[in-house]
Amino acid sequence: MGSRMKDGTSKHRQGTYLQRDILDTPAWRALSPKAQMLHIWLRLEWKGKTFNNNGKIRLSCRQAAARIGISVNTAMTAFHELQAKGFIIVTRLGALGVDGEARGPTYELTDLDLPGKAPKALFTRWKEGSDFEVQRHSRSLGK
Repeated sequence: MGSRMKDGTSKHRQGTYLQRDILDTPAWRALSPKAQMLHIWLRLEWKGKTFNNNGKIRLSCRQAAARIGISVNTAMTAFHELQAKGFIIVTRLGALGVDGEARGPTYELTDLDLPGKAPKALFTRWKEGSDFEVQRHSRSLGK
């Protein structure tokens, strides 16, 4: 059992920090406050260097909307903003399985390294008017 404080909470609390060099980039300043907040929630989904799940981070639009307190469509727009500015890459699109179980998209945070690879840091190359490609879900044209 891990070490606990008197109130039962863990002494080792989870958190994340924002690096000043990221906050000083034009790409960060071009993000809406909602996209900036979403970036923080995505960072909290990263499990750290020991369990490095970067490239396998999952957070659905519904989950993001609930955490930030915005609508699902606004959360989707925030995900698109983060892609366009180079903060995240979609490594696997979401899908609805044959048994009806949905799987959300999988993301990579470009400011974090992958095992054996340096961070891509695409946001450092972003310039106004030259957004990165945004991967979107294909829409079903079902009847």
